[in-house]
Amino acid sequence: MTRIIISGGGTGGHVYPAIAIANALKMQEPGAEILFVGAKGKMEMEKVPEAGYQIKGLWVSGLQRRITWKNLSFPFKVISSTVEANRIIGRFDPEVVIGVGGYASGPTLRMAIRRKVPALIQEQNSYPGLTNKLLGKKVDKICVAYEGMERFFPAEKIILTGNPVRQDIVVPGDKTSAMEHFRLNPGKKVVLVFGGSLGAGTINKSVLKCLENAGLLTDVQFLWQTGKYYFDAYKDDHRVHENKDVNILPFINRMDLAYAAADIIVCRAGAIAISEVCLTGKPVILIPSPNVAEDHQTKNAIALVKRSAALMIRDQEAENGLADLVKDLINNNELQNVMKENIKRLAIPDAADRIAAEAMKLAGTKK
Repeated sequence: MTRIIISGGGTGGHVYPAIAIANALKMQEPGAEILFVGAKGKMEMEKVPEAGYQIKGLWVSGLQRRITWKNLSFPFKVISSTVEANRIIGRFDPEVVIGVGGYASGPTLRMAIRRKVPALIQEQNSYPGLTNKLLGKKVDKICVAYEGMERFFPAEKIILTGNPVRQDIVVPGDKTSAMEHFRLNPGKKVVLVFGGSLGAGTINKSVLKCLENAGLLTDVQFLWQTGKYYFDAYKDDHRVHENKDVNILPFINRMDLAYAAADIIVCRAGAIAISEVCLTGKPVILIPSPNVAEDHQTKNAIALVKRSAALMIRDQEAENGLADLVKDLINNNELQNVMKENIKRLAIPDAADRIAAEAMKLAGTKK
């Protein structure tokens, strides 16, 4: 029986790919014993058990970039999480450890390396964070989603696998069923807008501006995920409440149908969102979040823009500029077709299987 630790989380962008990798490992070796290591208080502590896997929590968080009292506990968290990660690895005795990014990934991988347990990093972004850059020199394999990662990691360790996504995204939904599911008008184009499970303030404000400019966007309707924290503030706004061309939701459970309904997509440029959009083959407008480490969302977006696979608008420009950009794209079939072809070329539907296969190879090398 192969024992595997998967460590990381913090956001859906780390948790759901980690679960996808675990599911792929179970398909390849049904008897595998998988243990997750996450951060206490983060969403993995809820989502991983729901998916049927065990998880241990570390007392760990990131260092705040601004001066705050929370940083006073940071050194203690580093020591505590390192000691606990070492204890977990010692007791579980894994054949391989997989780091998917997020707070818990660092101490777990460091202890795996120290104990000479084969280790693998799954780097989602086109520009890795400092922790993965440092760990990349010591782990055995690095699974990446973008070409050109030799700038950051040893070339001989890199494997282009893509980013794992939820299985329901891999299998395309039916457009007719999707339109019925969301009660959308089949005679109008659909703009799908989302900012992640928690939502994005700038994107939501930008949609309101689009609704104010309804004259620019005739024959267009919006399928809009606000995020649960923003929903109540927007659902009763007169620009939404009185508009038949808006279906506003706090969270979309059936993203497969949402993607199937969409003619164009507006979203953040997180690694997993981009990987999902690539699989859909739909034209996309990316609004990178400015509030992420290393500004990696902008770098992710630029990687697609350079390949004519997406359009990008800066966060600070989106509120006043998104309506015009949506109008230009929705009315330009030639540009849409170019983007569709180019973004499809970037899709890797079997990413989770590829990563799982690399992990199983490493598991067989443990002395």
